Amino acid sequence: MQSSNYSLNHYTIATLLQKIKSKEIAIPEIQRPFVWSVNKVRDLIDSLYHGYPVGYLITWPKSGVSLRDGTISTRELILIDGQQRMIALRTALIGEKVFTKKYIEKQIQIAFHPDEEKFAIPTKVIKQDSGWISDISNVFSSDSNQHRFIREYCEANQGRNVDKMAERIEKLYQIREKPVGIIELDPGLNVQTVAEIFKRINLTGVKLNSSDYIMSKMAASEQYNGHLLRKSIDCFCHLATVPDAYNDLTEDTTFADTDYFRAIEWLKDWHDNLYTPKYSDVLQVVFALEFKRGDLSALVDFLSSDSPENAFNQLANGISKYMNETNFKRFIQILSSAGFEDDSMLTAGNAVNSAYILFLTLRARSENSNQIENLVRRWFVMSVLTERYSGEPQSTLGEDVRNINAQEGAEEYLKRLERTELSESFWKEKLPQKLDKSGSKNVYFQIFLASQLKKNDKGFLSRDITVRD
Repeated sequence: MQSSNYSLNHYTIATLLQKIKSKEIAIPEIQRPFVWSVNKVRDLIDSLYHGYPVGYLITWPKSGVSLRDGTISTRELILIDGQQRMIALRTALIGEKVFTKKYIEKQIQIAFHPDEEKFAIPTKVIKQDSGWISDISNVFSSDSNQHRFIREYCEANQGRNVDKMAERIEKLYQIREKPVGIIELDPGLNVQTVAEIFKRINLTGVKLNSSDYIMSKMAASEQYNGHLLRKSIDCFCHLATVPDAYNDLTEDTTFADTDYFRAIEWLKDWHDNLYTPKYSDVLQVVFALEFKRGDLSALVDFLSSDSPENAFNQLANGISKYMNETNFKRFIQILSSAGFEDDSMLTAGNAVNSAYILFLTLRARSENSNQIENLVRRWFVMSVLTERYSGEPQSTLGEDVRNINAQEGAEEYLKRLERTELSESFWKEKLPQKLDKSGSKNVYFQIFLASQLKKNDKGFLSRDITVRD
């Protein structure tokens, strides 16, 4: 099937996996990290097993496109849509490891029960039950003899119908031969058009939010160094979470030789995991800091305008401030000095972002460092106690940014919020009620713990052991 902008073909899953392994199909930088849950991987395998449709993949035969491994495409088919599905298949069927959202490398295993024709996420009970194949990649491994595998399974499960089990394990293996539709875009399309296609097709499935689209837009805007800005954010978040990944990231020599990479090299020796930002956090802070607004969808409009150069320059300026070693470390020290010494205590992500925005704003004005520390600590605790960003966070953040930059200034605005939101009734009535709830993620209890750490309180009925101990 052929149209003016694309053609339609079909490949088996085995063929697609081989094409990706041989790098005939490559992943561009406008794609996102692997964001699927384990449940979604299981459901994909289940759909293939039962013959349900799993959607089309979209490729683009284009040279000169930046790829996620740092190289430039030559003759490859660029995978525009379907990365999540293909990575899911590679980890579940072949046993390849993937990077989770927290940059932890692991294989996603899927279990299969032939008798019940049921897929599941392997648990300790499932792994001990011989009726389950606890990792289906063992069935698909290249050195796996299907007849021997079936025989050994039936020997371990006496009393089961051998023919039926053989049929169902063979049906599982035949997932490899399932056809998948491929929409191949015309090679003459420009990268901006392809980025727009990527945005629109992701209105279904795991939806693109503003942060996702901004990252795609940056990757497609090489004339404004957008691809380097996007790579900076990716690598900063990766190194902040896993400093030991530094050597792996330097393998992308094209990026490693830039000033952008040198600006974040300090993270290789940084092992404080109190605050490990995601790319959405970076974009939120930078946008509020430089554009004085809270709704990230507005940044999408700025970057998509007829003259986006100024927006990219502001973005670059904000990213530089965000990733500055002195700024980042000083901010973490302020949070730590308030008694927050463990990442489990910082469950209010939007409150952390707003505190960093305030910190960078005051730093840009060359405010007194002691004054900055005092205001940022108070602001963060106020934000958490009042659940300030629990409703419409971007709208509230926009209001806060405007007031912080207004004539009355940050300190007077904070005092006004403290008077209205943290009144006597809050301390006497609301706070005790909020504390009287179980659960380690109770943000009020985390504030209570932080106050004990800050005051260096002793443990209950102890003269020597502190709460910090």
